[in-house]
Amino acid sequence: MVVPTSLPVADELQALRAQMVDLTLRHVAGEGSHQSAVPCLHLIRACTTTPKGPALYEPGVVIVLQGRKKVELGDETLFYDPLHFLLVSMTMLPRGQVIDATPDKPYLCIRVSCDTQTLADLMLEVGPMSSDAQPQAQSALNVAPVDASLLGAALRMMQLLDSPQDQRVLGPLLQREIFYRVLTGPLGPRLRSLAQQDSATRRLSRAIDELTRRFNEPLSIDHLAEVAHMSPSTLHQRFKQLTSFSPMQYQKQLRLQHARRLMLAEGLDAASAAHQVGYESASQFSREYRRLFGTPPRADIEQILRAS
Repeated sequence: MVVPTSLPVADELQALRAQMVDLTLRHVAGEGSHQSAVPCLHLIRACTTTPKGPALYEPGVVIVLQGRKKVELGDETLFYDPLHFLLVSMTMLPRGQVIDATPDKPYLCIRVSCDTQTLADLMLEVGPMSSDAQPQAQSALNVAPVDASLLGAALRMMQLLDSPQDQRVLGPLLQREIFYRVLTGPLGPRLRSLAQQDSATRRLSRAIDELTRRFNEPLSIDHLAEVAHMSPSTLHQRFKQLTSFSPMQYQKQLRLQHARRLMLAEGLDAASAAHQVGYESASQFSREYRRLFGTPPRADIEQILRAS
């Protein structure tokens, strides 16, 4: 049950987090990211600090319950912890690192995913806000203080893990409430910019969505520019400003990240994974994989599985 709001703010937040920590520990036994029975909810656990490495961050809100993490994108470095949540506005490829975690007190967090149509629908319902006139952040990764309204909605979503009969109906409602809380908070202008059909951010996100959906296909910069309704030179410049990669570098990283997931989740060998993500040459795949992750594919996967 959610705690009463009559508690002092710090105590209320701590009490909410304590319930969420208990739910996470009961529902997640192993390391890594786990898809829960609620489709938009992922539970994440790490019992040790991790080296800084490439990661794939998909759109959503990340709320840390215990521990601390650092994320770097280009020249930008962000920290998020139990007092600060992370908003990921579109699929990004930063370098991440868990910097506070022990076996006795593991790093725990939840990720609630979203899609741009949900945000657009919410924006229409909320209507114009005075904060929309404020300058907007130029990053797809943003951190803001967590408050009791956001944490309370996230806790109610987690409590659905113990109420399977309620998940189908209440899950989408709580997802909307969580993003409503973000939309009406300090990061609202960032979300609203993403949801607005004619904004530069929204147009750029269409190119990122296209790359994310079709990462294993040959896509030209001209095609992506057409999707984003930008000139190729403008797309290239703004894409790199937002993601720190050119579109083709971004696609290459997506391919390598997905290949790693396939080898871990489905047990594919390197050659099969390379073929599925669009590589014609297994040797080229191995070279680029080692350049990104620091280890050849087979050794990297074996190392991750041993650690798990």
